Amino acid sequence: MNNYNKLQEVLKEIFEMDKADLDFGIYRIMNQKRGQVMDFIDRHLPQDIKSILALTQSKDGVSIQAELDKMGAALDAAGVARETAPNYIALKSQLENAIDTNALEQEVFSHLANFFKRYYKDGDFISLRRYKKDVYAIPYEGEEVKLHWANHDQYYIKTSEYLKNYTFNLKNGKKVHFQLKEASTEQNNNKTQGDAERRFAIYEEEPVEVIDGALYINFTYEQHKKTVKQADLATKAFEVIQNNIPAEFALAFDKAPTEKNKSRTLVEKHLNDFISRNSFDYFIHKDLGGFLSRELDFYIKNEVLFIDDINTENPAHFTAQLSKIKALKTVASKIIAFLAQIEDFQKKLWLKKKFVIATNYCITIDRIPEKYYSEIVANQAQLDEWKVLFDVTIPSSEGEALETLGNEPYLVLDTKHFSEEFKDKLLAEFDDLDEETNGVLINSENFQALNVMQEKYQEKISAEIIDPPYNTGGDGFIYKDSFKSSSWLSFMKERLELGKYLLNDSGNISINIDENEDVNLSKLVNIVFGDENNLGKITWDKRNPKGDAKGIATQHEYIQIANKNFNISKSIENFLVKDKNNAEELLKKAASIVKKHKGVTEEAKKEYKQFVKQHGLLSGGERAYNTLDDDGEPFQAVSMSWPNKEKAPEDYFIPLIHPITKKDCPIPNKGWRYPSVSMKNLLDKNLIVFGKDESTQPRRKYLLRDNLTENLSSLYYLGGSDDKLFKDLGIEFPNPKPLIETKYLIESLTKHQDNPIILDYFAGSGTLGHSILQLNKKSTAKKYKYILVDMGSYFDSTLKYRIKRVTYTDNWKDGKPQDKAGISQIFKYHVLESYEDALNNLVLKQPEGLLNFSEAGQEEYLLNYMLDVEIQDHLFNIQLFKNPFNYQLKVTENNELVPTNVDLVETFNYLIGMYVSRVQRIKDIKVVEGKTREGEKTLIIWRNTETTSHDEVATVFRKLYDGVRSSEFGQIYINGDHHFENMRTGDDVFKVKSIEEAFFKQMFNISEL
Repeated sequence: MNNYNKLQEVLKEIFEMDKADLDFGIYRIMNQKRGQVMDFIDRHLPQDIKSILALTQSKDGVSIQAELDKMGAALDAAGVARETAPNYIALKSQLENAIDTNALEQEVFSHLANFFKRYYKDGDFISLRRYKKDVYAIPYEGEEVKLHWANHDQYYIKTSEYLKNYTFNLKNGKKVHFQLKEASTEQNNNKTQGDAERRFAIYEEEPVEVIDGALYINFTYEQHKKTVKQADLATKAFEVIQNNIPAEFALAFDKAPTEKNKSRTLVEKHLNDFISRNSFDYFIHKDLGGFLSRELDFYIKNEVLFIDDINTENPAHFTAQLSKIKALKTVASKIIAFLAQIEDFQKKLWLKKKFVIATNYCITIDRIPEKYYSEIVANQAQLDEWKVLFDVTIPSSEGEALETLGNEPYLVLDTKHFSEEFKDKLLAEFDDLDEETNGVLINSENFQALNVMQEKYQEKISAEIIDPPYNTGGDGFIYKDSFKSSSWLSFMKERLELGKYLLNDSGNISINIDENEDVNLSKLVNIVFGDENNLGKITWDKRNPKGDAKGIATQHEYIQIANKNFNISKSIENFLVKDKNNAEELLKKAASIVKKHKGVTEEAKKEYKQFVKQHGLLSGGERAYNTLDDDGEPFQAVSMSWPNKEKAPEDYFIPLIHPITKKDCPIPNKGWRYPSVSMKNLLDKNLIVFGKDESTQPRRKYLLRDNLTENLSSLYYLGGSDDKLFKDLGIEFPNPKPLIETKYLIESLTKHQDNPIILDYFAGSGTLGHSILQLNKKSTAKKYKYILVDMGSYFDSTLKYRIKRVTYTDNWKDGKPQDKAGISQIFKYHVLESYEDALNNLVLKQPEGLLNFSEAGQEEYLLNYMLDVEIQDHLFNIQLFKNPFNYQLKVTENNELVPTNVDLVETFNYLIGMYVSRVQRIKDIKVVEGKTREGEKTLIIWRNTETTSHDEVATVFRKLYDGVRSSEFGQIYINGDHHFENMRTGDDVFKVKSIEEAFFKQMFNISEL
């Protein structure tokens, strides 16, 4: 194989041309462009190199040699000695200084192949700068301690669902499943050895089995020597399947041919897809073009251009070296541009806010008006679910059924069993829908869910309590060989960063982990939250030592705690009253004095201050809680001055307006302790004490009751297991977190927050939601809300199932409820579009007139613009918004793309950060009323533009919103062309906006991490 053939093979691999049989994801897209890409590789690149090198000289060594041979023959025939002929001597000298253009070409081909091959493996580019042989450089900016990992500049995109669940249907409707047996991959948590890599292989002990009429084909995913090729294992697997498959599944061998493999069978296709989905594309590079361009410059300086090549005695050699570098850089830059286009395109799809595919609500019967009961008891699907979930049988007689329903306040109605018309009517009954909704469940890969949540929940989350994969090798987290911790760190960093944006100023996060990644997690928390906000860790003593025969048995895990902004939250929320008993005595005395004086009078305030002075309780300097506020609460007034002027940002010097004189109060020399957003929170909560006029500097009010707290212990003992609880609930789930631990964390992390919202984006079996329901039943002073995110197949069978069951009652035995002591609540659940579905819905459409471009223009289009131009109409089809209630995407079910309606209404609510108060639908018009996260009152009007006239929209609007109500809206969104400005009355002015324009803008409002 010459150097050009070597380069061809490398480029075919990195442009995915060697994966012609794959018809999913980016491979399907690239296969549609196979002809253009191969023309670029086979024709354009060699031409570019030849043309650049040809400029170095008028003649190369080959042509000079031919001319010299011809002249020599003529001299020989004339009887003249060659070495005596001046022309021959001059030409021979020219030959000695000539450059072998062919050799230069082969050298450029070799450099190109070596350069691109070194960063690419199995679908991903790995950022490894080769400083010299077996030595790599890392980006270092003088930090005291640097945590670096190989994939730090990449998005981790692999999901374990493809590894666990792969199903396809045969023509006769029978299902075939690929499943893993013993997929732990590594023993004793040891990293992959250098001479071994994981491979898929048939599980020879039991290759196939039939369960409940479905065929299961079993595989392992374990280490093999690198000399064992995956293709050989796949061939062997197919042979074993052929020899063992039952006759009733013979349709698995129907033909599914490709251009390359005319005899390919259906099972071979899916076997190839199954292995490929789990072997390729673990990462998307965040800046592949920039990285490769920088590496190319480094490569040229370090491995192509040497000081000895600058031979000034032979200008031809010097010119040749420069032309070689020019050819190398020109061609490599074109390849980089094309690769960057492909990678940036995938990054755009990964970061794009995903559609809400479906939304449904689960509502306890006590919240549903009786007028809906008849329709409910007539819904057999709902009655069947209640029998399975709660062992409740609704009588067949309507009268008895209605009476039974009235006596079952905590039965959970699921709107998925009902028509859209019924759901719209029912939801219209709630005047403050989002406020009355206690929980949200999101079935999605958690990066995508966190991304969708940004606009609505930014700085709204009180605490995040997560239990990520521990990276043990058997916990469902999958990684590329040799990149175990590196993959995990990229995976965690992206999600922690998105989660951080959602936390409010005093929000906390707790992260469960064990020894495998504890050290890395601590360093990662420092990177994401800052050293000063890493609050340390709790050692969770489970008191059940586990381990092998050798070494120390482990009986603990760790809970890493961090805060959004400790300088703010410590000052506002976490002040420690050391003498708790005296503090409680002081609170009682304050209440007694207020009661005695029948209110917070001046006399009451004086008596309280005198009591503190006489008894010396919690006194001393500004820590003395010696003042009563107008609510009768003891407080101390403390300085709000920033302790270090050099660290105070600009917005720490904003003026405070005196509430009476309306003049600026003096700013401390070092600035305020709080930024502008926190200062607003203090003002809103009436926690700033002003003097009689602006001449006195304001101080911060510390309420004794709000700051009565204790530090968390660094050691936590678990008081038992939830194994029996799960058995009684009828749930199987590996290693669930105990309720007692989760409730402890919830109460500790949100002690000083009112009605907190808690987020778990590794929700698993739903322990967080269960814990919050128990806390809400116990407490009347504080109500918690929960958001649970998980993508697992157990979302329906375990997570949602559990939340429904414990809503009905928390008392279960052997899967049966023991009472009806439930809790009233509403929770909604979403299914989000996946990244894979976003890719699979794309259709390329070549622009008209492309073939009329010049050859240079066509190449420029191919390398830089092709994907963005050709998928634009399909990535967001505005025409489909004409009927927003029937917008469809193709969603993967059993490896088939099934047209599925999309919930555009709920998607848009997330995109603009809408908190919904009321939803109403009249025929083909739906109106959504609420406020954005910033508090702007907003109305959204959705209509089927094909069946609804402008006059009908105007009529519905005026019926629902008279002149007074309509003037309250700061903005109104509407889809399609409209005459909405004509609906204004009097002096009312509406800020009318296009749904389509806002939808597209917000969906691609990408924040790179």
